[in-house]
Amino acid sequence: MTGAPPKRKEAPTEPLKRAIGLCVRAVAGHDDIDVAFAAGAPEYTSTRVQLPEPSRVPSAREIAIIRGWADSFALTAGCHDAKIHNKLAPASGPARLVFEAAERARVEALGANRMPGMARNLTARIEDQYSHPRYAQVKTRADAPLEDAIALLVRERLTGLPPPDTAAALVDVWRPAIEQRGAKLLERLEQLADDQEAFGRLLRDLLRALELTEDSVQADREENEEESEQEKDGNEGETESSEQGEESSEQKREDGDADGEISETQETSDSSSMDDVDNMLEDFEQFESPEPWRPNTSVLDDPESFGYKVFTREFDEEIGADQLSSPEELERLRAYLDRELRALSSAVARLANRLQRRLLAQQNRAWDFDLEEGALDAARLTRVIIDPMHALSFKRERDTEFRDTVVTLLLDNSGSMRGRPIMVAACCADILARTLERCGVKVEILGFTTRAWKGGQAREQWLAAGKPTGPGRLNDLRHIVYKTADAPWRRAKRSLALMMREGLLKENIDGEALAWAHRRLLARPEQRRILMMISDGAPVDDSTLSVNSGSYLEQHLRQVIDEIETRSPVELIAIGIGHDVTRYYRRAVTITDPSELAGAMTDKLVELFEEKGREARPQRRPRRRHLN
Repeated sequence: MTGAPPKRKEAPTEPLKRAIGLCVRAVAGHDDIDVAFAAGAPEYTSTRVQLPEPSRVPSAREIAIIRGWADSFALTAGCHDAKIHNKLAPASGPARLVFEAAERARVEALGANRMPGMARNLTARIEDQYSHPRYAQVKTRADAPLEDAIALLVRERLTGLPPPDTAAALVDVWRPAIEQRGAKLLERLEQLADDQEAFGRLLRDLLRALELTEDSVQADREENEEESEQEKDGNEGETESSEQGEESSEQKREDGDADGEISETQETSDSSSMDDVDNMLEDFEQFESPEPWRPNTSVLDDPESFGYKVFTREFDEEIGADQLSSPEELERLRAYLDRELRALSSAVARLANRLQRRLLAQQNRAWDFDLEEGALDAARLTRVIIDPMHALSFKRERDTEFRDTVVTLLLDNSGSMRGRPIMVAACCADILARTLERCGVKVEILGFTTRAWKGGQAREQWLAAGKPTGPGRLNDLRHIVYKTADAPWRRAKRSLALMMREGLLKENIDGEALAWAHRRLLARPEQRRILMMISDGAPVDDSTLSVNSGSYLEQHLRQVIDEIETRSPVELIAIGIGHDVTRYYRRAVTITDPSELAGAMTDKLVELFEEKGREARPQRRPRRRHLN
């Protein structure tokens, strides 16, 4: 009698995973939620929860952190209505980030107030989130994310729990301004924690008090403008009816006088215009310039001539990624990026290898066939044997023309890229940089964002100047160089991981970033230059758009794109993540999921190289038949 097969011994962490999964489903009130554990950042969707993979022998603190994430996601599933949230949340920008952070604090406060064990788990998660020393060293608002400060203040109001010691400096930088403008609103939030819709509407009032949104002010302004236009139209109608009789009576008198004056006026204008033309021709013939005359200015060189102003460039910065972080932090972020790369490496590497094969194939030696002179093509001698009247065929070896090439990857570092989009973008940039480097193609990786939310020091200077009208761009740019074209990948690989840093991603002013990357490319010695823009939305900067027209930044972006696509030797392509960039760029593709980014980047580069390869390939000469 054979016994039953021995039961396979399970991993030590399996009981912990099962218990956490059961707890998540119980708190959420949904039995169909899939709870998974994997390396990487925790993620939540309506049907799936992904938590960090525990160590083989996890410590008590590690267990508390994992349970804190599980409790946060479970409370979100059970106490958060996505429809109400989408109805009340601002469209984009810092206002939406603050709204979402405060809503997350409300949901977690509901569980913390009802269950002490859950409160301890959530506190462990928050302490881990702000455990990095940089949070304790915050001294200015530019280094302190506003959404984090408000989330911790809301948590403090709803639960009575103070911020973690490492995040106290982050909250203290913003606390005076927030409590000065919204103290009464924060007190009312405590009474509405159980009502998501009422809580959300009060949050909208808090955002307006903090000048993060201006929707109510804008609506009142539009109503006043409509009323004034209607009154103006009514007054104009009355004026026209009263003046119509006077115009008809005066018309006859004016017609009689005009007939006599037309001939004299016409002769005088004709003689004066001819004199002006003669003077212009004489000046043009005498004019000599030591430099070639440029009749058209460029928006890339002089944006103000095209209606785009900048209030001040004093606080803008172009900085290397290694200068924005310590070596220890970059090492930690690189280790995190490497873990994410393991999950994506197989798919991205397969696409990168395809790109490498295409590039190397264009650089290999090739043959021209069916020539009238050169080396005898023995493979085609059978045609002469079959048909003695057929001409001999010759071939000649040649080198395929492959010009020196540089590729610039310009990555959107705005707040809307936070999470999986920026992680996938960093992984793709990392792998493609290595692939192109092996093929002899130099790669530059750049990022663009702003130094602060809501304008930073530029806006403060504008306020101190008395709020002059039409200030133009009103924020401090931050253009980041992750990898220069001449730097090998092995030296820049740590810098690429800076994209994973919390608080780095803020707002995006695409037009100036595109012009900046274009200037860097024009200074390169390579014969062929390719610029690839990767973005997930239109340019957004609330500080600038609040004092200019709503299409101010978008109009400048369109002007820059048109200038590059029509007049520049740089080849421009764009990839939009969940955003239709084809309405801006001629050569563009839009993807709906960040996981498609690697394929889109590879396909576009292959398309570009193969297109130029076909143009460089010489046409075959027609064969000439000889008759004896």
